[in-house]
Amino acid sequence: MAPWLTVIGIGEEGFPGLGKCARRALLGTPQIFGSQRQLDLLPACIRGERRLWTSPFSLDPVLAVRGQPICVLASGDPMFFGVGASLARQLPADEMLILPAPSSCSLAAARMGWPLQDVVTLSVVARPVAAITAPLFSGVRLLVLSNDGQSPGAIAALLRERGFGPSRLSVLEHLGGPKERRIDGTANDWQFPAVADLNLLAIECIAEPDAPRLSRLAGLPDSAFKHDGQLTKRDVRAITLARLAPIPGELLWDVGAGSGSIGIEWMRAHPACRALAIEADDDRQALIELNRDALGVPGLQLIRGSAPQALNGLERPDAIFIGGGVTREGVLDACWAALKPGGRLVANAVTLQSEVTLMAWREQYGGELTRIHVAQAQPLGDFDTWRQALPITLLDAVKPADA
Repeated sequence: MAPWLTVIGIGEEGFPGLGKCARRALLGTPQIFGSQRQLDLLPACIRGERRLWTSPFSLDPVLAVRGQPICVLASGDPMFFGVGASLARQLPADEMLILPAPSSCSLAAARMGWPLQDVVTLSVVARPVAAITAPLFSGVRLLVLSNDGQSPGAIAALLRERGFGPSRLSVLEHLGGPKERRIDGTANDWQFPAVADLNLLAIECIAEPDAPRLSRLAGLPDSAFKHDGQLTKRDVRAITLARLAPIPGELLWDVGAGSGSIGIEWMRAHPACRALAIEADDDRQALIELNRDALGVPGLQLIRGSAPQALNGLERPDAIFIGGGVTREGVLDACWAALKPGGRLVANAVTLQSEVTLMAWREQYGGELTRIHVAQAQPLGDFDTWRQALPITLLDAVKPADA
């Protein structure tokens, strides 16, 4: 099918800033989809019907006229957190013609004098501001697409809470247009409760001397998590995640998630990693929600219920961790059946009963068993001695490609 859909990136300068191809498409199309702000940028000579996006936003009106020549307006680069990226998930590339304008991040990098390849780009458009937490490290530069005029103030407050109060902030409003403006400050002294809704926030991250060091590698300190005692401890967690081997784009099931530490660290490994945390206990569900926001992975999805029943209908995973409920009837078999071929299953056992369950399962399906012993030096009177934590039996199995 020849391209019937033209997606046009339009900047604050409006129609005069568009190239010939974009102008020609708009002059000849019978329908134009866009936001009110984008449609208002078009001159009267554009005769096509102007169709406002529905609220809540939906691509259905565009998909309903598939095959008819239409135009869709987007801000800046349509493929950068824009409607073009959403359409690309629904339509093959050969049905669309994408005509981008400079993205807001390209313009912001130019204004700040920051090499764009060295900057971390994020969006809090229709996303929690907690999403910026994971890449917070001293010296990192962030460009954050704001949801509205309240976003910079909310992000400044989050930075102060996370120990990044000295960070330098620049709000860039209406980039590329006649109303462009820049506001500078630090998170500690930010005094602008609201700015223009159309803005981007540039952040030069600077940590307080005592700010927690939260590496993206596996094995965060136990103190980074709120928990009720059911927590896969730091050293065991690092070993477990090494066996799970997070890969960008893959999905993990964290079964019997407890405080959610495995799923959270899986998602922190790469922005494209996804995880479902399956947990039945109400109090632990609340801990998972608290921890995922505090550690910058608000996209972790909480499934409220017990395995194996709660697993029905879930997207098939690339990896599964079973931290609780190993002895519950049907859990291991249901997880193995749901796992994609080539996927990894890792289960940890503490009790004799759960260890026996893993050993029996291994006899049927294979895998490796590893015993983990961790001891820490602790005081004994005037001296120190080793205090042994409970040993962990770890099952690591890879599902055959032909299974």
